[in-house]
Amino acid sequence: MQANQTQSFVTLGEAMGLFVAKTPGKLSTVEEFSRFLAGAEVNVAVGMARLGFESTYISKVGDDCIGEFICDAISKENISTQGISKTDAYPTGFMMKANVTDGSDPSVEYFRRNSAASTLCADDISPDLFKAGTHLHLTGVAAAVSEPMRSAVKQALSYAKAQGCSITFDTNLRPTLWPSKEVMIETINELAFASDVVLPGIEEGLILVGSDDPETIADFYINNGAKTVIVKLGSAGAYYKTSEGETGTVAGFKVEKVVDTVGAGDSFATGVISALLDGKTVEEASRRGNLFGSLTVQVSGDSEALPTRAQLIELESA
Repeated sequence: MQANQTQSFVTLGEAMGLFVAKTPGKLSTVEEFSRFLAGAEVNVAVGMARLGFESTYISKVGDDCIGEFICDAISKENISTQGISKTDAYPTGFMMKANVTDGSDPSVEYFRRNSAASTLCADDISPDLFKAGTHLHLTGVAAAVSEPMRSAVKQALSYAKAQGCSITFDTNLRPTLWPSKEVMIETINELAFASDVVLPGIEEGLILVGSDDPETIADFYINNGAKTVIVKLGSAGAYYKTSEGETGTVAGFKVEKVVDTVGAGDSFATGVISALLDGKTVEEASRRGNLFGSLTVQVSGDSEALPTRAQLIELESA
């Protein structure tokens, strides 16, 4: 991927309303919540748009107040909503998240069964959204939501491949959403093999590859078609390897206080993708991914810490 060749970004998935408790405690006892936009793929779309990339998000929402909020929030981030459809037959999904102050993973409850987004299918994907110079980002979350959305993911992948688009894939496992572990592993790896850049987590590698060794994980995907693999190592940073033999480990950024780890992986993906599209090396992209992840764990929202282009320039020159 070279600078200025790709400035158009497309992704798809389920956007949800996120209600974060204002005070610590059980979700059943909290009385006040703050509202945010949530969803693995929409987090990345937000980050890419803030950096000046032409960003399009594909999804489906219900004809309800949460669906309206999502469309308004996406529009305010300068993300195109031409790929978002509405239905009055199913509601928009949402989630509730506990407030934590010790850096532990917060309690989260999802209300997404039979959501509008779960009905997104291959027929909802327009080939017009994919053209030469477009970058497609896919995740294991979207593939897990439902069989119809799985078909939508595969259709988007097919259109992107036909146009020669660059493709990233974040394995992002959600075991409880899949019909079985076997189906999850087979589908996730099939999508990863068809992608240019694969972004697995170290613990996900143990499930998908049978190893938590970063090089073994990378070799598995490179030997099956991927050009680049960047393995997320959590606070330890990231390990990268390319099909041309380039390899290395990039240390993570020190964070004095972790507030909330949710969304860090999406921010990492945003950093990697934006850097690669800026013409940076894989090592530099891994470093930016670590930087973005470190910013997100210091706030309670999923995408609130993602920087603008001006802020990024200041951060990377510090």
